[in-house]
Amino acid sequence: MDIDVRARTSAIGADVVGLDLSKPLPDRTFDALQAALDEHLVLFLGEQDITPTEQRAFAERFGPIERHPFGRHLDDPADMGLLDQTTPRQDGANRWHMDSTFMPKPPSVLVLRAVQLPSLGGDTTWASMAAAYEALSPPIQRALEDMTATHDVTGPLVRAIQTGHSVGGLEEIQAAWPPISHPVVCRHPRTKRKLLFVNSNFTTRIEGVSERESEMLLEFLFEWVRSPEFQVRYTWQPGSVVLWDNLATQHFAVPDYTERRIMHRVQTAGAWQPSA
Repeated sequence: MDIDVRARTSAIGADVVGLDLSKPLPDRTFDALQAALDEHLVLFLGEQDITPTEQRAFAERFGPIERHPFGRHLDDPADMGLLDQTTPRQDGANRWHMDSTFMPKPPSVLVLRAVQLPSLGGDTTWASMAAAYEALSPPIQRALEDMTATHDVTGPLVRAIQTGHSVGGLEEIQAAWPPISHPVVCRHPRTKRKLLFVNSNFTTRIEGVSERESEMLLEFLFEWVRSPEFQVRYTWQPGSVVLWDNLATQHFAVPDYTERRIMHRVQTAGAWQPSA
């Protein structure tokens, strides 16, 4: 199976042409996909006529599948996440974020497929955390490399409970996933590129500095990653599949729709403890 990889921007994102996910991937094709993912961080795989089971099997080529700690899921396969939304401004995805950085080993790779879309709107945007780090001045880079930050499940979990998107209770999930520290700047386990590793969903405090200093630093970093020069935006079509590196990107679901939007989401288990 020969594929053609076409970059969308200089910083992030590429279209993959010629891929059929309803068929087993030859090793050569998978290796080409992995190399493209390492380079472009987000891959747009086009419209794929596949079942949830086939979507799961594709994702599993990148690592063991992991069930989201508190999100809603299909009955079969039971670790296939279900995003079913009509009120996106209330659901928390319209914030720049990585997924599940409250975990010691956050998910590595995610595969999302559009099942039902509104007539207009519902785009998703991704940003490269490697490009965001590399655009900082050397003095700021050096300062951030010595810092750690607290990541906490509470904020997104409360929103998920309030909107009916959580299958777990607040105290139960908080006990299972207490706050954890990660370096503010991490090195990608495969490419070795340095990455900014803070996000507005889960990062609550820069450690070792005053509360006011922490607020100022996080405010700066959360705003910094929003620059269009780090981003790529995607307009979904029914059946569209997107594959991305959760460790090296943040994403933002544009909340500009009021009709039902259904997506199937699967993630691979984290194989990497973020480290400087």
